[in-house]
Amino acid sequence: MATWAYPPLPPDQVNREADKALARELEWLLQSLQESLVSLKEGLQECAALIAPQEPGSTLVLSSLRSENVKGFVTRLGTQVVKGDIQLRLPSLPPPRGSPSTRLTLSQSPEAPSLVLQQLVSVRNLVNQSLDIVDRGTTDAEGEGDVRGNWWDTSASDNMFDPPPPPYVSFHLSIADSALVLLLRTLESTTITQTPSAFATDISLTGFSLRDRIFGSHKRAHDEAGDVFMWHGEEVRVKEKVRVESQDPSLMAVMAKLTALEHEVMRWVTALRVLMGNEDTESET
Repeated sequence: MATWAYPPLPPDQVNREADKALARELEWLLQSLQESLVSLKEGLQECAALIAPQEPGSTLVLSSLRSENVKGFVTRLGTQVVKGDIQLRLPSLPPPRGSPSTRLTLSQSPEAPSLVLQQLVSVRNLVNQSLDIVDRGTTDAEGEGDVRGNWWDTSASDNMFDPPPPPYVSFHLSIADSALVLLLRTLESTTITQTPSAFATDISLTGFSLRDRIFGSHKRAHDEAGDVFMWHGEEVRVKEKVRVESQDPSLMAVMAKLTALEHEVMRWVTALRVLMGNEDTESET
């Protein structure tokens, strides 16, 4: 198709006609988005329903693979974990006398604090905010960032369990890739001292461990070995670290829906930017 007209139009008229065409195209796009906003609202409502507390909740197995280190389950009800029974057989955690394992049970007492998954609280709040935004017909939204938290600050408190867990045990639950992730750590204070013996593993000769000089250096037991953390007002090191996870079907559905909705919204944003003359979207993707 020819890109010129005869007789030639004055530049001012060409610009006016171009502006009119752009306005009509923008009006068409905004009208078509109204139907899409209805679909967006329905998708967000489905996500809100999946996150909302619904009895009897989601019971998830949290057990280590190919070992007896961790065996148990937790029950998630909405944004909270309301039940949990975990059996631990860790080399660094001797069990109580007469028992083959250490048991951690979430307290069912009404006075016990709730074990809240702050990441799900954040998602629930953002979904509700998005529903409000859709109802108002606007497109501005703000996120709350990563609320997973550091384990040394957000581990489950001792009074969430009945009976309380052994000293220097960290129980930390979070969400990752639609799975409930439990990280268990046994800790030791950095202030613990011992008298070196001929068989101690920390004897140093001119800065080199005698054990390493004889047997060679060994791999770190886990990725936090040797690091120091401030936990309950005390400097500690992580003796043993165990990670177990369980896929949550409801969270998988929420993630799939939110991902699809995000792609659809980004498609709208890209179309609007093109119409407004701003096609540089590489920095936003």
